Amino acid sequence: MNRPNSDMANNLHQAHLPYKVMALYKFADLPDAEALQKPLAEICCGSGIKGTLILAPEGINGTVAGSPDAIEALAQFLFVSGPFGTRLIGAEVKYSGASEMPFLRMKVRLKPEIVTLRAPEANPSKAVGTYVEPADWNGLIERNDVVLVDTRNDYEVGLGTFSRALDPHTANFTEFKDYVANNLDPKRDKKVAMFCTGGIRCEKASSYLLSQGFEEVFHLKGGILKYLEVVPEAESRFAGECFVFDERVSVGHGLVEGDATLCRACRHPLTAADRADAHYHEGVSCPYCVDDADKHAAALERQKQMELAEKRGGAHLGDAAAQAASVARARKRAEAEASRSRNLAKGS
Repeated sequence: MNRPNSDMANNLHQAHLPYKVMALYKFADLPDAEALQKPLAEICCGSGIKGTLILAPEGINGTVAGSPDAIEALAQFLFVSGPFGTRLIGAEVKYSGASEMPFLRMKVRLKPEIVTLRAPEANPSKAVGTYVEPADWNGLIERNDVVLVDTRNDYEVGLGTFSRALDPHTANFTEFKDYVANNLDPKRDKKVAMFCTGGIRCEKASSYLLSQGFEEVFHLKGGILKYLEVVPEAESRFAGECFVFDERVSVGHGLVEGDATLCRACRHPLTAADRADAHYHEGVSCPYCVDDADKHAAALERQKQMELAEKRGGAHLGDAAAQAASVARARKRAEAEASRSRNLAKGS
């Protein structure tokens, strides 16, 4: 298979998608976060951008999508001409494409933290681990003296992770502190490397480990998303797909939209094998929530309301969202199959 041509095709495909997705974060001093909320919301809503941005005294975090021109204008506002001044220069920013608008609405939220750990001693603006570029990541994680930890939640790890990575089995990031206390030891684990989706969680996790006495702490700069963007698939140590928090659900190498979908009852990501399970009923249940009576009842009621809305000729919000997602999933599966066929033809 001709990998360079495949990577080039992926990049070309991303560039021609109608929606541009921008994921960003930056730990920065924003004591005026509340005052920044309104102008940030106005520029996003005024240009048709949708998604979620979180503002906190410690910085900014979020993912949004819009037309390429709208996203470019937002980047100008954030990093050059807007009220943030120079405080967001150097932010971790990643761009990708989407065939459908991956968000339903625009939200700019104020929170105490841009990523919730509830550990004041973890302050990336003061102390953080060693950043490792994606190109250097394979060499680090293949060392026998390095403990590799996935800082994401269990449902994210289930879709894909790096070989040899430890899974903390956390339901949320605040549980990471307990995992460290019960499983890692600064006297034994001399070198710890961590990674997450876009870099923000492992950056804060590295700061936390330093506060707990760990001396050599590393984290993947730009996270899995940057790794999948710049490391050739033939050299990749990442197996599976990377969960993303929007209607794309997952992305693969080259940041192309993946095959995973969401259970509309419990919001758990589903692989093709999950969807083939006998407990999967679209819009109602999946293998992860089939025994949850409350979720099952709520899903059945929602399905009923969707059917009633359809009979009335109206549109139920969930129905519209599910329909759009279904169309997008069918399209991206067809595109993925076509891409695989072209690559096989090139390699033959």
